[in-house]
Parts: sequence; C-alpha cells; structure tokens
Amino acid sequence: MRFVLHNSVVMRWLFGDGTAQAQAYAARILDLLTQQDHLALVPTVWALEVGHVIVRAEAKAMLQEARAAAFVGILAEMAIEADLGSNAQALGDTLQLARRHGLSTYDASYLELALRQGLPLASNDEALNKAMSSAGGRLV
Repeated sequence: MRFVLHNSVVMRWLFGDGTAQAQAYAARILDLLTQQDHLALVPTVWALEVGHVIVRAEAKAMLQEARAAAFVGILAEMAIEADLGSNAQALGDTLQLARRHGLSTYDASYLELALRQGLPLASNDEALNKAMSSAGGRLV
C-alpha cells in the first residue's frame, strides 16, 4: 500500500502527544509502515518541516538533541520516500489548492501529492483532512 504521510502523524510518533484518538491513529499508521510493501510518500518540504519542529522543541527544552538524532535515524530507515515532483507543482496546483481550501502551501503540498498520485492521505490535521475529503480524495 502506498499513501501520503503528513508531518502531523510523524510528530505524534516523536512526542506521543495529542488526543488519544490522534495517538491511536498515528500508531496505526506506524504499524502500516512496518509491513512489507507499504510506502509513504511525502512532498520535498517534509524533511524541512520535521527539522523545524525538532529545532523548536529543542529550543524550548522539550526535546534533547540525542533523542532527536535517534528519531531522525529511525525515520531514515523507514519506508518514506520524497516525491521530487512536488517542487514543480508548488507555484501551480499547490498554490491553487492552498487558496481554494484555506491551507498553508506546506499543507497543500501534501494534498496536491495525494491527489496527483491518487493516493490516500494519512494526517492528523483536521483542516487538511477536510480539504482532502472536499477534493474527493481518500484518507487512510
């Protein structure tokens, strides 16, 4: 199974925060990624988003650098692949989706990727999930 993975799910893996429902959903997505023949696609901005959250959490003393490094190492071993085509869509379809659905262009890049590839989206972001449903896409 292939799907698009939003950073909101990944950050639940790192911090274990959010509602019980969000944590359970993130655990389910993590379980999917451990199964053979499962692959998560992400837009190229994903790695920068992960890094941004890590740096901010470290600055607020919510996360130690060693733990962050271990987490990044785990992510590197996971079946997560960046879609290089996302950059070509940034000022076209992604921008239009952001406008249409009231999303940041970062979040719209996940929506664009899922729609372009015809893949379901794994996200804990309520606005993004609503936009995905509104655009006729599927959620994991």
